[in-house]
Amino acid sequence: MHISEKEIEIRYAETDQMGVVYHANYIIWLEIGRTKLIEDLGFTYAGMEEDGYLSPVTDISIQYKAALRYGQKAIVRTWVEDHGRLRTTYGYEVLHEDGTLAAKATSEHVVVKKDTFRPVSIQKIYPEWHAKYEEIKRKSPDGVRN
Repeated sequence: MHISEKEIEIRYAETDQMGVVYHANYIIWLEIGRTKLIEDLGFTYAGMEEDGYLSPVTDISIQYKAALRYGQKAIVRTWVEDHGRLRTTYGYEVLHEDGTLAAKATSEHVVVKKDTFRPVSIQKIYPEWHAKYEEIKRKSPDGVRN
C-alpha cells in the first residue's frame, strides 16, 4: 500500500469562531491529499480533464477526532482504499504534527465523460493508472486485497 503525505499550514481564515478549523475545510484538504497521491504516482487530474474526463465525488465520510487550530500544521495521509471497475475509494487520515489523529475519512469517485457525464472504466481509458491503483490498493489484515 502506498501512502502519500501532504503538510498543510493552517491559516486563520480556515478557523471558526471557536478558533478551530471549520469542518468543511477538511474536504478541501482531502482533495489536496488526493491530488498529491495521484501526482506521486505520475498522473494528474488536470491531464484527465484535458482528455475529456472528470472524476466526481459520489460519497464522502469524515469522522472528526481532535480539533486542529490556527498556527498548527496538519498532515494529510492519503491512499487507495479500494479500486474496482468503475469506483475508486480513497482513504485519509488528517494528523496533528505529533501524529495525533484529527480526522479520518473516505471518498468515493467515478470517472465520467465530461460531455455526457456517463461513467467510464478507468481500466479502458488509462490502463497504466488502473494497474497502479490495483498494485497499491489497501490489503486487508489477512493479506488479501480489498
